[in-house]
Amino acid sequence: MEPVFALAFGVLVAASAYLVMSRNVLRIVLGLLVLGNAANLSIFLAGRMGSRTPPLVPGGAEALVGGANPLPQALILTAIVISFALIAFTVILFESAHRRFHTLDTEELRDAEPKAPTGLPPLPAERPSPAHRATEPAR
Repeated sequence: MEPVFALAFGVLVAASAYLVMSRNVLRIVLGLLVLGNAANLSIFLAGRMGSRTPPLVPGGAEALVGGANPLPQALILTAIVISFALIAFTVILFESAHRRFHTLDTEELRDAEPKAPTGLPPLPAERPSPAHRATEPAR
């Protein structure tokens, strides 16, 4: 069963990389969401799989025997909450950018960045440095 999950992890990472490299902001958000699920799957694979014994320590025993490690499952629950919050924030941020610039294309959003301030005096012409003048032959 673990090779199937490992294959699913690879497919999720590949799909998320494809989506994140897109120019469309919505695809980037979906790629982040898929990448978060791939990370959760990798954490789940790091724990023990295949055991149907609940991760409970029986009365009188001091350690868990034969059960799955509950720590990766707790980490996944935390990661799901953090991933949801991150995706919600990203969606709000991109929705705000869409309202302002009326596009979801990253290249057009780059063009929407403010230009350099105008009205400043032009830079002075480049003069030769004193070291350059010292090497010139005297006339």
